[in-house]
Formats: sequence, C-alpha cells, structure tokens
Amino acid sequence: MSNSSSLNEFLLLAFADTRELQLLHFALFLGIYLAALLGNGLIITAVACDHRLHTPMYFFLFNLSLLDLGSISITVPKSMANSLSDTRAISYSGCAAQVFFLFFLYSAELYLLTVMAYDRFVAICKPLHYGTIMGTRTCVKMAAAAWASGFLKAVMHTANTFSIPFCQGNVVEQFFCEVPQILKLSCSDSYLREVGLIVISLCLGFGCFVFIVVSYVQIFTVVLRIPSEQGRHKAFSMCLPHLAVVSLLVSTVLFAYLKPPSLSSPALNLVVTILYSVVPPAVNPLIYSMRNKELKDALKKLI
Repeated sequence: MSNSSSLNEFLLLAFADTRELQLLHFALFLGIYLAALLGNGLIITAVACDHRLHTPMYFFLFNLSLLDLGSISITVPKSMANSLSDTRAISYSGCAAQVFFLFFLYSAELYLLTVMAYDRFVAICKPLHYGTIMGTRTCVKMAAAAWASGFLKAVMHTANTFSIPFCQGNVVEQFFCEVPQILKLSCSDSYLREVGLIVISLCLGFGCFVFIVVSYVQIFTVVLRIPSEQGRHKAFSMCLPHLAVVSLLVSTVLFAYLKPPSLSSPALNLVVTILYSVVPPAVNPLIYSMRNKELKDALKKLI
C-alpha cells in the first residue's frame, strides 16, 4: 500500500491534449493574470501613495488587493507553466504549498470582506461615531486578525490533509491542488477528520455570510431613508462594489460545492472552479474602481 511518504508528485487536470489548445489556455490565463497584476497593483500603489485614500475603507481595499494578488499567483502561473511545458505534474511539496496558501488567502479574504461589511455599516448607520469606532489601531487589528485567522486555518487544514495516507493513485481532478479532490485519493477513514474541519470552516464561512447580509439589510434600511438623491447615490457607491465582490465569490463557491450530482461533469467543474478562483482577483479592481470617483481620480493621477 503506497502512502504519502512514497508519493513524490501529483498529476493535475489537463486543460487540453492538443498543442494548439494548450497554447490557447496559456494565452488566456496569461491575459487574466496580467489583468489581475495590473488592476490590483494599481490599487495597491494608489492607496499607498495618495494621502486622500488613507482611510479605513481604502486600507481594507489595499489588503484585499494583496490577498487577490496572492491567491491568483498560487494557481495560475503553475497551470500556465504546465501547459507550456506539456506536463501535468506538481511535486508533493508544491501541492502542499498550494493547499496551504489557498486556505490562508481565501480564508483571510472572507474574514476581510466581513470586516469591510462592518466598516460600511458603521460609516452609514453610525456616521457620527465612525472616527471613534474605526480608528487606525482598530483597523490594523481587524486586518491583522483576518490574516492571522487565515494562517491558523491553513496550518490546520494542510497538516491534516497531508497526514492522510494516499493509495488511490495520484491524479487530482482539478487544475490545482484542491482538498476535496485530494481526499478522494485517501485509503482510510482518517480523511473524515479533514471533512470535519471543512464542515467547521463552512459553518464559520456561513456565519460571516450571515453577518454580511444582516449588515447590508441595516445599511439599505438607512440608505432608503436618506432624503436627498445625491446622498443615496453616494451611499450606494460606497456599498455596491463590496456587495458585488461578496456576491460573486459566494455564489460561485456555493454552486461549485453544493450543485446537484446530476449537474456535475469535468468540464462544468472546471469552468465553475475558474469562476471562483481565477476571475474574481482579475475583476475585483474593476468593480471597485467603476463607481468610485476618489479611486478613479487617484488612478488617473498615478497613470
């Protein structure tokens, strides 16, 4: 019986078998990756360099762009390199690194999006107390807590996943090392520990989602009472980008993991995975800058 100690590499899902389609996949992912690098890089630079953007909302957006850059850099370059070199292999340690950083960055992003919802709630529902509640030290502590929580979660999941013996081959039916696909290779009931951890993580994620929904119910209740159309427009401009980012992430992840088995197919699974793992880091900068005059002015000044 082979196990993780004798497993040197995993084989990832190939996008195509023909050379032409492999190069098309490389070109497509390269375009998406460069868009993510450019968009998030511009936001990071603009927030860092423009003193007018040194506010809690843009501080959290700065952290979100860092997380998006990290998450897309963990999966896309490796997939591009595999297509270019016509291989499917990823080393055992490389796979473990992908699992760790993906759990780290995605978990931290979810917690950060929850913090950003609280920031919007305080800004709109308690504007007179905003400066007191969302002080610099408080914002730094909230962001640090999101990063630290993601790190601890990643350590637990990675250690637990790669302590499981594998004897069902080494083929991962995904273009990166995704834990549910890796667990299919296990040959003992020890994988149930990781399933238990995933259930706990999903419950925490659901709690964050409920907090965000409740926050926005209260936000929209207050916004709709604003008498001036200009005031309502400004409030919606502050909230809608964040709500769009949360909706995109949550809807694609829920569909990926909760869709009925009758809808499951390798092609559909691949498309849905790309939608939640590759597309958001590339489109988030566009979503945040589209309706934000301050950010657009800072980006124009930067360019």
